[in-house]
Amino acid sequence: MAIVSFNKTVLHNLFSKPKTRKVEKEYPEGTRGHVENDMDLCILCGLCSIKCPTHAITVDKAEKTWSIRPMSCIQCRCCVDNCPKKSLSMGLRFQEPGSEKVTKTFKQSEKAIAAQEALMKAAKERAAAAAAAKAAQAQAQGNAPAPAPAAPATAPKQEAPAENKE
Repeated sequence: MAIVSFNKTVLHNLFSKPKTRKVEKEYPEGTRGHVENDMDLCILCGLCSIKCPTHAITVDKAEKTWSIRPMSCIQCRCCVDNCPKKSLSMGLRFQEPGSEKVTKTFKQSEKAIAAQEALMKAAKERAAAAAAAKAAQAQAQGNAPAPAPAAPATAPKQEAPAENKE
């Protein structure tokens, strides 16, 4: 009796349309795909690596690199939501499966490094000017003796190779 019902199912499946739908290549807006980083905007603050629950992201400030292990990432968006410069975003495509676990490493461009150094230098100059103005104002009011001039603090520049690793 079981063979008769099985034959009925086989014949039905042979002559009917499939019940499944085709896989979409583009995913709708709001889908959580893989994490993308715009390294020209990234300031390597490390908040993304701190907030990542699976520790899939590592930031190396000395080498100016940002790395992610895609197969450890659970696409939770914690890194994207906590990025102060909004350099991280979620792509619309899922990570393609691979035969081995890899770490994708991205290096900042020389242009981005120079821009960040210029911003830091300008911020230090503004802070020094504000401190000098405050000291001059205090001296003009006669509240404090004249302070000794402070030597500007400069960080040693590090040369980084210009090759990108992916």
